Parts: sequence; structure tokens; C-alpha cells
Amino acid sequence: MTTRSITRPAMSVRGTAAAVVGGTATALMLFTAAPAGADTPVAEPDSFTSAFTAMATPDQVLNGEGVATPGQPGAMGTFTLRINSDLDIVCYDIALEGVTGDYMSPAKTATHIHQAAAGAAGPPRLAFPNPTPIGDGPRTSSGCMQGPFTTGLTPAGATADSGTGFTLDQIEADPAAFAADTHTVDFSAGAVRGQLTQIPVGSVATGGGGSALAPDSASSSVVPVVGAVALGAMVVAGVTFAARREVRS
Repeated sequence: MTTRSITRPAMSVRGTAAAVVGGTATALMLFTAAPAGADTPVAEPDSFTSAFTAMATPDQVLNGEGVATPGQPGAMGTFTLRINSDLDIVCYDIALEGVTGDYMSPAKTATHIHQAAAGAAGPPRLAFPNPTPIGDGPRTSSGCMQGPFTTGLTPAGATADSGTGFTLDQIEADPAAFAADTHTVDFSAGAVRGQLTQIPVGSVATGGGGSALAPDSASSSVVPVVGAVALGAMVVAGVTFAARREVRS
């Protein structure tokens, strides 16, 4: 595997620690909000060490106490992550279907990766730019960002952001311990949620710059197989990502 050096952007760490999944009134009172926005974007690296997907559905949502709190009926989402853990860079492609209304979260964005196993609550570790456009149609978000990561959540009495100390190799070590979700005004505990599953690095075609296709096929809109679960979610959501460049494994 070859990599190239990418300069880390200057990042400000805003305080921190163990936030919880969900957006119940009780949970929201535990945190102070940071300004909206995501970590500074970076260019896509030349290679990736791993890739993951999550099919997020309303029936997997939990509140901050770990109690099942169904999300938005009929909604679903797909989260595809490509990771270079050597550089601590994650490239993401997120698609939501059937999610309506404005986003809401005490974090700096409402779309997260939480350190939370299936059926459990846990703190957010990554905060992604919210998929757009806001409305009744499909929403998407794509890009790459590099650690150190911040979420903008600081529990009462704590001094560290819940992203502080988190590195992407923790996902590689135990992907089932992480869940993806997004929160809205009407479904503050989460509109949809899904656990991460590892997939082959070369199997992903995305809108964020990565593709299993050759460069001369970059205009293709065909989504390659990324596993039955992820592909099924993409088909139902009706989302096709354009491939732009080759991913080298």
C-alpha cells in the first residue's frame, strides 16, 4: 500500500467527553452546544486501509438511556466510510431517504458516528456535515476529514470534547462497536441508526472521490456491490453515487 503525506489542518478542540446517543430532553441538558459546522475538510488520500458501511433504519434508534425509541417511519440511510488510519483521514458518503424536517442536535452537526454497540447507547466520536438539501427528497453528504476530531459536545462537569483522543483505528479494531445516525427536530433521539460493517476497500463507488472503477469509467453511475445489506439500502433509497477516481487498496 502506498500513501502520500497530507498536512494536518489546524484544529481547535472545543472541550468534550462522553456524550450519549439520542436527543431526549434529559440528554440534551447535559451538553453545551458548539457552533455549527464540521471538521476542516482535506483532500482524499491516495489509498485506504479499510472501508465500512451501515444501513440505518428507524427501528434501531435508542435514546440516551439506551431505551428503544423508534425513529422516523419509512426513513432509511446509508453511511459509507473509507478510512486511512495511518493518516487518520475518513472519507464519507452519506445518503438519507424519507428523513424530513430540520436537523437538531446539541453537537455541532446532527449526523454522527457513535461508539455504541447494537442495542446500546454511547458517545459520538465523529460529526459529519448534515446531508442536504433539507426537504422531503433524498439528502446526501460527501467529503473527507482528518483528525484530531471534535463533536462539539461537552458533558456537564467535563473538560474534553467527546471526540478527544478518538482515532480511526478504533473503528478498524471493532467496527461492530460503532453506530451511525442522524437526529432531527421531530426525532431527536435519531431519525435512523445503523451499525458499521466492514466491506472490501475496492468495492465502493462514491461521490466523495473514491471508486472501484478505472479512471476512464469515472463517468459511470453504476454502484458496484458493497455487500447485500448496503446495496439493498442504496437501491431502496434510490441514491447513485458518481465515481470519480480509482481507490487503491
